[in-house]
Parts: sequence; C-alpha cells; structure tokens
Amino acid sequence: MHPMLNIAIRAAREGARVIVRHLDRVDTLRIDEKSRNDFVSDVDRMAERVIIDTLRRSYPDHAVLAEEGGASGDSEYQWVIDPLDGTTNFLHGFPQFCVSIALKHRGRLDQAVVFDPLRQELFTATRGAGAQLDGKRIRVTRRHSLKGALLGTGFPFQQIEHMDTYLESLGALMPQCAGIRRAGAAALDLAYVAAGRMDGFWEFGLSPWDFCAGVLLIREAGGMVSDLRGGEGYMDSGDIACGTPRVHREMLKFLRAPVLKRERMAADKP
Repeated sequence: MHPMLNIAIRAAREGARVIVRHLDRVDTLRIDEKSRNDFVSDVDRMAERVIIDTLRRSYPDHAVLAEEGGASGDSEYQWVIDPLDGTTNFLHGFPQFCVSIALKHRGRLDQAVVFDPLRQELFTATRGAGAQLDGKRIRVTRRHSLKGALLGTGFPFQQIEHMDTYLESLGALMPQCAGIRRAGAAALDLAYVAAGRMDGFWEFGLSPWDFCAGVLLIREAGGMVSDLRGGEGYMDSGDIACGTPRVHREMLKFLRAPVLKRERMAADKP
C-alpha cells in the first residue's frame, strides 16, 4: 500500500470515530446553516480537525482543501477533504454518509479514500494501481447500455436555478434505465459506481471535496468521468457524469440537450 494512502486511511478512520461517537447525540449538537439547505454541525468541524491533524502529523507541509476550513498551505501536494459527506442524512439518522479524502499531486488525483463508518466499508485507490473495497480489487460493471442500468443522482437542492435543467435530464434518462436512486451522499454514490453497485451517476454543482476521491476510484476501476458535455470541465463546474464506458457514453447523449439549453438561456440573459 502506498504510504500516503495508508495515512489517509488512518485519518479517515479517526474522523469516522468522531462521527460514530455522536450518532446518538445529534440533538445536543450545534447546527448552523451555511447557505440554503447546506448545514454544518459540530461533528463536521470536529471530524475535519481530527483528519487534518492526522494528515499533518505525517505531512506538515502539504496543502489542504477542506469543506469547512477552506484552502490552506502552498504545496505540490493537496489533500481534499469532506469530513462528513451526507451531513443532512447524518442529522436525520438516515444511514448514508461517509468520510472522503483525496490527495492531488501537481493537480492530478493520486490517492483516494471513501470510508462508510456504519458499514465499515473502505474504498481506496492509488493512481495507476487500481481501486479496492476492503483490500479486494473492484471494477465497474460490464453493462453495455442504459437498458437495465441502475443510475444514481443528486438533486440540486442548493442551486434551485438548476432545477429545470435537472428535471429535464431526469425525465430524459428515467425511461432509458431500470431505475434511479438518490441517497444523498455523492462521494459514496461514486464509490458505489466504482464497486459495480450502480452503473452510472450524474449531478449538478458539486464541490471538489464531494467528488475528488470518487473520481479516482471510478477511473481506477475502469470507468469514465466527465462533465455533462463529455469534457473535463467538472473540476470547475461541479457538473459530473460517470459510469461504465458505454453507459457513460449513452448518458451523455441524453444529458447534452438539457445542458445546452441551460447554456443558451444563460447566454441570453442581459
């Protein structure tokens, strides 16, 4: 195992311990609304602090980009951290949330960890070395088309301006596949695509800490990742589509029209 991945796993487990300790004490937590439908709790802050402290004990000079603390440091190595992806789920006792940690080296995704503290499932990847679930190699499914495919998605609950475009994309894809699931933790959804539990996933307006680890997992598991037009702009836009190579290709056929319509409407605004 790559030494930096080993440290990332240790940090993810330390953060998860904080989360699990507070599962039965949600009513005692301070909860703030950062923006519309975007919540942060004491658990998010505590887990992030523990994760960063663990990483910096081994790599004190590395930069950090974390959901709650923002960006800090200047280095060719940058840790991208979501201490609790699925905060709203956690606060409601809905059992779908995780810790997500990625490492970028000179701008390229290099290491990834997604850890589900309830199921104790550990998804990991190292660039060029494949993706694993609990130490066993994982691959995306062999599905060749949307027919019979199970897709994941996320609602644009914060960016209501994307809702019409999202509903068009949902309406376009739903008749083409076997089902669509929305569980509320994007990092875990992406890990599920890598592990073959879903055949594809798309969402609008994600942040880097939501998807960086999942992107590397999917790529190392043989899948494809792009923005909704098939390009590399998802790092900036947060609009992401991924899946098995053929499912991903078919998804883009149905996603392009709503996205192009959104872009035309934005261009027409004064």
